[in-house]
Formats: sequence, structure tokens, C-alpha cells
Amino acid sequence: DEATDPSTSEENWECIQRFCDQVNADTEGPLFALRLLAHKIQSPQEGEALHALTVLETCVNNCGDRFHSEMAKFRFLNELIKVLSPKYYGIWSSEKVKSRVTEVIFSWTVWFPQEVKIQDAYQMLKKQGIVKEDPKLPEDKILPPPSPRPQNSIFDTDEEKSKLLARLLGSSHPEDLQAANRLIQSVIKEEQEKSAQVSRRVNTINEVSENVKRMDELLENYRRHELSPADQETLQALFQRCEKLRPLLFRLASEAVADEEALAEILQANDKLSRALGQYRQVVASQ
Repeated sequence: DEATDPSTSEENWECIQRFCDQVNADTEGPLFALRLLAHKIQSPQEGEALHALTVLETCVNNCGDRFHSEMAKFRFLNELIKVLSPKYYGIWSSEKVKSRVTEVIFSWTVWFPQEVKIQDAYQMLKKQGIVKEDPKLPEDKILPPPSPRPQNSIFDTDEEKSKLLARLLGSSHPEDLQAANRLIQSVIKEEQEKSAQVSRRVNTINEVSENVKRMDELLENYRRHELSPADQETLQALFQRCEKLRPLLFRLASEAVADEEALAEILQANDKLSRALGQYRQVVASQ
């Protein structure tokens, strides 16, 4: 309550640190902390909600894997989504609070790329039009990665960028800190683009598999003359959709040239698609 007191405009860092210490000391600390923070973030008082978001971000940076594991579950992510959704609290949550919640979830998609539920939650918000574009993080907001930082970040694989970031963050000059922030944001954008590519690839390959499986079933029934008019329309629609997926697979393959494993998955999906389209032409179109 002290750390999120809406009557104070400044953050109470002493209370926030004590809160983090308690989270780390208690076996069930992360679970209880996130329940409390969800309640505060959903507060109709803007100040209380914004303070709670600051506490949340501080916990992410200071409370380690146990906290990250609980934070990345749909149980908590859904509570954040409610703040943005017009079906729940989005109708009266302030724009400032909604903007901060969007920033928080967006930053997690970068620093926790291995947490699929976070990625799914953010993509769902974009698909539903609740988040129309990735947020532009404030220039004066330094976003060093949480500790411990996830592997496979560009800072883990690019030694020069990692050293440059460490030097800039260690500087006391404001212009160096701003340069660090710009570097972090450029990496966020780069990793977000990579994440979007992976998401497009996974979704397309899954769609190919599902469509081909369904087409095989319908074609088998067609051969037996057991296909209803409605199913015939479905089969034709699947064929048309699969034809549109082919150029998409070629585009994904060009993006994945440097990734042998991803390229193999795409080519395998293309083989399935070509076989299904060929069978359709042989069985249906020829008649």
C-alpha cells in the first residue's frame, strides 16, 4: 500500500525495495506479489496504477526466475490484458495507464523471447486491434535487461554491441545514457522483427499442415462419392487458400536463408502443399 500510495507523486523507492526483498524471501512471494500488483494495476486511481506498474517493473529486474515464471503465466497476463480490453477495465482505465501496460508487455516480448505465452498475449492484443502499433519507448527511459537476462538476445551474440552498451550504461554523462537507450531500442526493434518473422513462419506452417490434413480427408470422401455440396465448397475454398499460401512460403524461405533448420521446415511444408494441390487437380479439377 505504501509503495503504491496514490497520494504521492514520487516513487517510494525504499518501500519498493522492501517489497522486492519480501518477494525474494517468501517461498510463495512471486505468486502473492503478482496477485496484489494485478489488483493495484487495475485500480481506477491513475496514480495507484502507475506506481504499481513501477513496482512490477522493479520486481522483474530484481526478483529473478521464480518471479519471471509466475509473471509469464496467462493467469497474470490476463489481468494486464483486462486493463487494456474494452470488455473489462479498458473503458475507464486512463490512456496513460494503458500506454504503460502496453509498454511493459511489449518490453517483455523482447527480454523474454522464450516465454511463448507473453508473445501470444501481445500478438493477440495486436490481432484484436487493442494494440495498433508497437509502442515507442520514452527517450529518457533506460531499459537494461532484467537479471538474469535471457539467452539468445542480440547482446549475447554480438560482443561489440554488448561491450558498447556496458560502457554507455556505466557512464555518468547524460548523452551516453541517451545513446545507450537508443542502442537498446534499436535492438528491441531488431529482435521484435525477428520475433515477428518466427511467428509468421510458425503460423503459416501450422496453417499448411491443418489445411493439407483437411484436404486429404475431403479428397478421400470425394473419391468415394460421399462428399456433400457444403463439403465440396469447403474443399474448393481450401484449395484456393492453399494456392495463396505458396507465394507466402517462398517469401518466408527467402527470409530464412541463413537458418538451415527453419528453411528445412518451410521446404517440408511446401512439399506437403504441392502434393495436396496436385492431388486436388488430379481428382477434382480433372472432372
